[in-house]
Amino acid sequence: MATETKTAPITLTEKALAEARNIMQEKNVPAEYGLRVGVQGGGCSGMSYLLGFDKPKDSDETYDLDGLTLIMDKKHGMYVIGMEVDFQDGLNARGFTFSNPQAKSTCGCGSSFSA
Repeated sequence: MATETKTAPITLTEKALAEARNIMQEKNVPAEYGLRVGVQGGGCSGMSYLLGFDKPKDSDETYDLDGLTLIMDKKHGMYVIGMEVDFQDGLNARGFTFSNPQAKSTCGCGSSFSA
């Protein structure tokens, strides 16, 4: 499946891109895999974010983010358009964070939302 050159509906900060690349290298993620971002039902606010490495499927769109392949199911775009994924590495919290303008409400943990 060829990587499309259109603009991704979400952005990853430099820290998030760097951490995704580090994980791919440390965990020996195969080169044909990309970073899947999406949503799934569940979580304390109704929907939760999905972030992991996967192969593209027929229902996916792929994007090139500075050499990293971003994979998203076409159906998830409406829930995450404009979202920014960041990576925090501080004393109080470490991990990926999601800033989603489509979320009408979020939970205290920051990993689920309602649209």
